Amino acid sequence: VLDLYVRPGIAVYDHARNGRSTKSFYDEGLWAPVEAALCPGDLLLMQFGHNDEKSEDPTRYAAPDQFAANLLAYAHAAQAKGALPVLITPLVRRRFDAVRLLAAREDLPLIDLSAASAKLVQEMGEPASRELYMVFAPNLYPNYPDGKEDNTHLRYLGAVRFTGLVAAGLQALGGPYADVLLGTPERDKYDGKGYEG
Repeated sequence: VLDLYVRPGIAVYDHARNGRSTKSFYDEGLWAPVEAALCPGDLLLMQFGHNDEKSEDPTRYAAPDQFAANLLAYAHAAQAKGALPVLITPLVRRRFDAVRLLAAREDLPLIDLSAASAKLVQEMGEPASRELYMVFAPNLYPNYPDGKEDNTHLRYLGAVRFTGLVAAGLQALGGPYADVLLGTPERDKYDGKGYEG
């Protein structure tokens, strides 16, 4: 339905195929006609991701570095033709988290740390958000002479920032949940990021 949003006279061609990854789209020859048809000034909107994650299917799976390389190859090919590539992140999936479902079903309070932490990391961007996780260069810490690239586990700063999000969630719940937090006036200064002053 993209043509509902573009000016009259703009042609929209949809080359998407269900279940294809950046890898299978190329391997099956689906990219060739797209590349051949590109003209200077064309927009090439590229959205992949969900199928590239499917490690159980070697015909579709693209490891993160290969996924990025595949997208870059498409983008460079488009640029070589004078077209304008645009990367689009995957649409959020309608997989309702079991914790959210349980909270709703049982009328239990919920702190959506997943959403809050995703927002924080996005706002911080790269490379600032690396400082939250166990991601660092060699020789920074004696226990990790080779450095580390762990985007799951946290460094102290990450633990502090994400715990701050939990505290903000407790504050938002109010009542007895907020009562466990530092008392006023300290709590009133709390912004979920740290304390002022």
